[in-house]
Amino acid sequence: MKKKLLPFIISCALASSFTSSISSAQPLANENTASTAVTEGIWKDDTQKMDAFISELIAKMTLKEKIGQLDLQAGNGVLTGAYRNKNYVKQIKAGHVGAIFNTLGADRTRALQKIAVEETRLGIPLLFGYDVIHGHKTIFPISLGEAASWDLEAIEKSARVSAKEAAAEGLHWTFAPMVDVSRDPRWGRISEGAGEDVYLGTQVALARVQGFQGDDLSEHDTIMATAKHFAAYGAAEGGRDYNSTDMSERTLRTTYLPPFKALVDSGVATFMTAFNDLNGVPATGSEYLLNEILRDEWGFEGFVVTDYTAVEELVDHGFAKDSKHAAELALNAGADMDMVGQNYFKHLEASVKEGKVTEATIDKSVRRILEMKYRLGLFEDPYRYSDMKRQKAEILSKENLLAAQDVARKSMVLLKNKDQTLPLSSKLESIALIGPLANSKTDMIGSWAGAGDRKTQPVTVLEGLKAKLGGKVKINFAKGASYNYKGNTNKGFGAAMVAAKKSDVIVVAMGESQKMTGEASSRTSLTLPGNQLALLRELKKLKKPIVMVLMNGRPLNLNWADANVDAILETWYSGTMAGHAIADVLVGDYNPSGKLPMSFPRNVGQIPVYHSMKNTGRPFSEDLTGGARNYSSRYENLPNTPLYAFGYGLSYTTFEYGDIKLSSNTMTVDGSIEASVKVTNTGDYDGEEVVQLYIQDLVGSVTRPVKELKGFQKLMFKKGESKTVKFTITEADLAFYRKDMSFGAEEGEFKLFIGTASDNNQEKSFSLVEK
Repeated sequence: MKKKLLPFIISCALASSFTSSISSAQPLANENTASTAVTEGIWKDDTQKMDAFISELIAKMTLKEKIGQLDLQAGNGVLTGAYRNKNYVKQIKAGHVGAIFNTLGADRTRALQKIAVEETRLGIPLLFGYDVIHGHKTIFPISLGEAASWDLEAIEKSARVSAKEAAAEGLHWTFAPMVDVSRDPRWGRISEGAGEDVYLGTQVALARVQGFQGDDLSEHDTIMATAKHFAAYGAAEGGRDYNSTDMSERTLRTTYLPPFKALVDSGVATFMTAFNDLNGVPATGSEYLLNEILRDEWGFEGFVVTDYTAVEELVDHGFAKDSKHAAELALNAGADMDMVGQNYFKHLEASVKEGKVTEATIDKSVRRILEMKYRLGLFEDPYRYSDMKRQKAEILSKENLLAAQDVARKSMVLLKNKDQTLPLSSKLESIALIGPLANSKTDMIGSWAGAGDRKTQPVTVLEGLKAKLGGKVKINFAKGASYNYKGNTNKGFGAAMVAAKKSDVIVVAMGESQKMTGEASSRTSLTLPGNQLALLRELKKLKKPIVMVLMNGRPLNLNWADANVDAILETWYSGTMAGHAIADVLVGDYNPSGKLPMSFPRNVGQIPVYHSMKNTGRPFSEDLTGGARNYSSRYENLPNTPLYAFGYGLSYTTFEYGDIKLSSNTMTVDGSIEASVKVTNTGDYDGEEVVQLYIQDLVGSVTRPVKELKGFQKLMFKKGESKTVKFTITEADLAFYRKDMSFGAEEGEFKLFIGTASDNNQEKSFSLVEK
């Protein structure tokens, strides 16, 4: 049974007073009556009363006021397109704006809310939204980095802290999480999602929505989440942002839709349309996506907002002849709210008169938006989120900063550690810290860092190491290289070499500028940008241990580094507390436990490369020789495998996996089997391990992947400790879209894998039978 939207509460007495206000054409609430109602109301979960209240409100609205509810205007914050409307305050006073984004602060949101509630005919409160992606003021690791933690509690905690900070500043709504599955690291927005895998991406998305929305959307410290971008945005051709996508129905439903469906079932409040066209139809104008699948098939009850100016972009797609036509197509397709473009506001009145859009269709969209305002408690108290006391207490609190540091440590992935170079020895007398990212505050928090401070708040690697080592170890710092230089310049190399020569170990902080990742930041090359690699080659000549601290928003080509440096620590962009978290891991105060949520290709020519690929009719194997090898599915110049596989990540300790044990070698369609494996920490440190379960269906009515992630458990092991880890497998784990597009499992033979990565696991076989 589908789970409905998250619970809400409402004051019956207050609802009655609202109805009276509507009848007398007075504002719906004000600061005094709202606060009284909060304490005196009788709380009741009453959908029928909500429906009656909203129906009466809609009946009192003019057509222009209704259309105004469908209008999302930009405030004065960060924009991702041309600024659209400098007169939005005047429009609010007329009762013609439903929501505002990019306006922050309890005082500012309260001031605009007061205009909407006390200076308009009906006093309908505004929604305030913002891109709270991986933190609000306290910034956590980028979303791809959080996914690398494989720690759902930590990811939910990150979203919970973000929601509490955002709500205290008057925000009701975040445009997150991005749940687009993507297998193309050229795409800049890969940093904003959870990587290549459907199962992991779905679990991460559910954790984020739970963190944002909590168990009761009417609580003052929860905010509405947005499932975006619907749909298949992560499959943009060539990895170029905003580009077209084209795929089969089977691929769409197998790979790209499952995270969205899971969020509908969990009660996510809103959806956002994608920029791309899918199979020739732009998502913002796709009745198939927004009405047939999302509402009719899945039963979604929230509202749909477009992405930035996506309605008028239907004209550029060649799908609409002008902005009026675009507005008609988008609304009729199921897009309830127009972000920034004002196409609905400018044209829908005329469209109704011409019969191109019905007022009943507008009423449906208005109802969905008003319902979410009701569920947030805004008709009960429109100022409940804009709280200066809470803002002062929540923003960048010590508790929040410690949470950000903890999640940052959990997100880091140890990619290489030759001869136990890490953790750094306590006997070191000096460290050379080199690289463009060693002391760059603005890069620490990555792209889409929302309201985060880039200038003063972030802790750099240099600052973190100094704080950690307390002057006991001399740190010789030199920037040395740049991620922006082009050509063969060696500017800065001299200072870097001097610092390195007088140090015991070299730590290089290298990667991408945060501006190279995120929206509109696609790349055709995955190599280290600028002259960083050239500097690395020079440092290698000194024959000293080199530790690479990597910062990036996508998988990079690390072939040279993998072959030549001693240790590589993937830190992504770790957030406000980046430097402290990185220092914790480098010196061994925290044992890295992250695993890759995406495969790292050897070069762009391998893209896409991911763990759940198909076998093909001529699968390559190292055992093949002669013609069989020559005419197998392979590259002439590279292995088929990625440099680092999905699920890969080292630890300062080691783990040993025993043989898999099955409760039965045969499973019935309506039954289950249990798989168990003994895992032992055989190293010298306490540490966490992500135990991963994969399944392969050997024969199907359509070809099946060589391996699919079906479960994982992240567990702490004391030094020398053993645990028996168990997984239960049911028919749901074996189901797929069959030849006739029905969904379910098929009888036959299966392989089951449990291990430390997608390419490093134990194997067992079992059969699925009807009875």
